[in-house]
Amino acid sequence: MKITICGSIAFYDEMQKTKELLEQIGHQVKLPPAEVPDENGNLISVSEYYKIRKEQVHGNDSWVWKNKKIAIKNHFKKIDWADAILVLNHKKNNITGYVGANTLMEMGLALYLDKTIYLLNDVPELSYKEELLGIKPIIIGNDLNKIFIT
Repeated sequence: MKITICGSIAFYDEMQKTKELLEQIGHQVKLPPAEVPDENGNLISVSEYYKIRKEQVHGNDSWVWKNKKIAIKNHFKKIDWADAILVLNHKKNNITGYVGANTLMEMGLALYLDKTIYLLNDVPELSYKEELLGIKPIIIGNDLNKIFIT
C-alpha cells in the first residue's frame, strides 16, 4: 500500500521511525521533507525550521510562510499519490492525541480524494472533535499491523 504520513512536524522523529516500520511490512511511504530552504536558500532541518516558524507567528511576508505554503501544497501531492494516510497524533500541548489545523486540512483532502484515513491514537478532545469524528478515521491504537487495503 502507498501511505503518506501526516501529523505535526513536532512528531518528525516519530514519522521517520514509523516510515521505517511501515516499509519493513512492505508499504511504500512518504512523509514531509527532512530539510527545507532557509531565507538564503541553504537547507536546514525541518526541526530547526519548526522552531523558527514558532517564533514568527506575526506577519506573513517572511520566507517562513512562503515555505509553509509550498510545504502544504507539496504534502497535498503526496496525499494524492497515496492509497491512505496515517495521522500520527501523539501528545502535544498537553493534548493527548493532538491533531492540529494543518493535519485537519490534510485529513479533509484525503476525505475528499476518497483515501483511507488511519489515526494512530484515539480522536482527541478538541473544539473540532465533531469534524474529526465525521471524517470517520480508522483508529489503529498504535498498531501498524492494522493498516490494510480497505
